[in-house]
Amino acid sequence: MIVDRPDEYLLSILQELRKLPSETEWVEFKHNNDNPEEIGEYLSALANSAALLGKVNAYMVWGVENTSHDLIGTVFRPKTCKIGNEELENWLLRLLFPKINFKFYELTADDLPIILLEIGAAFRHPVQFQGTEFIRIDSYKKKLKEHPEKERELWRVFDHTPFEREIAAENINTEDVLRLLDYPAYFDLFQLPLPEGRDGILSTLQADEIIEKGNSGKWNISNLGAILFAKNLADFLGLKRKAVRVIVYKSDNRVETLREQEGTKGYACGFEGLITFILGLLPSNEVIGQALRRDVPMFPELAIRELVANAVIHQDFHITGTGPMVEIFTSRMEITNPGLPLVTTERFLDSPPKSRNEAIASLMRRIGVCEERGSGIDKVVFQTELYQLPAPIFETTAEHTRTVLFAHRELKEMDKGDRVRACYLHACLRYVQRDFLTNASLRKRFGIEERNKATVSRYIREAVETGTIKPFDKAASRKMMKYVPHWA
Repeated sequence: MIVDRPDEYLLSILQELRKLPSETEWVEFKHNNDNPEEIGEYLSALANSAALLGKVNAYMVWGVENTSHDLIGTVFRPKTCKIGNEELENWLLRLLFPKINFKFYELTADDLPIILLEIGAAFRHPVQFQGTEFIRIDSYKKKLKEHPEKERELWRVFDHTPFEREIAAENINTEDVLRLLDYPAYFDLFQLPLPEGRDGILSTLQADEIIEKGNSGKWNISNLGAILFAKNLADFLGLKRKAVRVIVYKSDNRVETLREQEGTKGYACGFEGLITFILGLLPSNEVIGQALRRDVPMFPELAIRELVANAVIHQDFHITGTGPMVEIFTSRMEITNPGLPLVTTERFLDSPPKSRNEAIASLMRRIGVCEERGSGIDKVVFQTELYQLPAPIFETTAEHTRTVLFAHRELKEMDKGDRVRACYLHACLRYVQRDFLTNASLRKRFGIEERNKATVSRYIREAVETGTIKPFDKAASRKMMKYVPHWA
């Protein structure tokens, strides 16, 4: 059920929507268009598209320019709009079937009036307006019957309820909700004031679908709420094995374990503590720079944060008996999560973000745990280059995805596989920055002096021969040669 939300929360939603590269199938931007029938058709289309894409909500926004997403303001006022003698909201609700949750919010951003319409995703049945079902195809509103492949896909979605919407604890009283969930952490992470009464706390948690109304005035805690804000994941039977395990080994194999600990808190409220715990287990390297000596963790903190966030957010929760795991060896770290990625590992760095757990990803983005534009892996590769570490490995097993970070090794200690992988990821990083791999850029990546450019040319040749990179222009002179990933 959609309830009143604080202005700070609504403005954060508006900011997130404006950062999207273009209109999507679950977001529509308008200026002043107040045609009630068109609004009703968009309610149907956006609700159905949100369900198809696994979104919790879809949105219409008045007062944002369609292409640039600049704030321009609007004269549309839904509260004063009537069809005959009937208020717009009641008229829309009467003509929608099945009934869905939607709500208009009036905001002020940069002193401009903005209208945000929040639309709950369709659930169990496609939403009709005046007897017709609509869907979004790219940024266009179409009749669902004209796209039978979308209709079949939508019905398949209704047959599979997303993990986040499943119930972790059913029909519990208010005291148990507040006992099981770390609700103060929720308000701290979203930088919201803690409401004075229980009703304010519960309504805010309900607005983000952390909890929902149960039977007889009781509450259900969703998987979304439990996995992110549980005080103790063990209190939720189905989620106990999803706690993050951290294991430290004595050497570079798994024969002898020095320490093993399993997390207890939900991912959102426990994330900072988890990262601090991992960093405290890492040995340090002494770095000399600008005439100062300082100790830094063996692996860059930013890289660890991004990879741990990816592991918990993008895992497949329906794979039972396993959860995210961080393993620390003497010269490497492995971060593993259940589930195969939605994009191939070799395209992690350049592919648009995809997540099988959209609601979890959205909340974790809003509290700043993970990237919202898919640049997390870019940062991981950049950090390994900045600290001149061996390139990371992204790999899969039968049911898991794993990333391997390596401790510092001198270039002469790296084998051909290490060098080729470093060349490939360097080319990918340069490519997403609209640039190219060159002899000079690779020398900087490896920390090699200019007089040894012939050595770097040999490394580039190795990568070209293995088919991981290719010349951008084969006809270019040797000195002007540039390289891109093989798929570019």
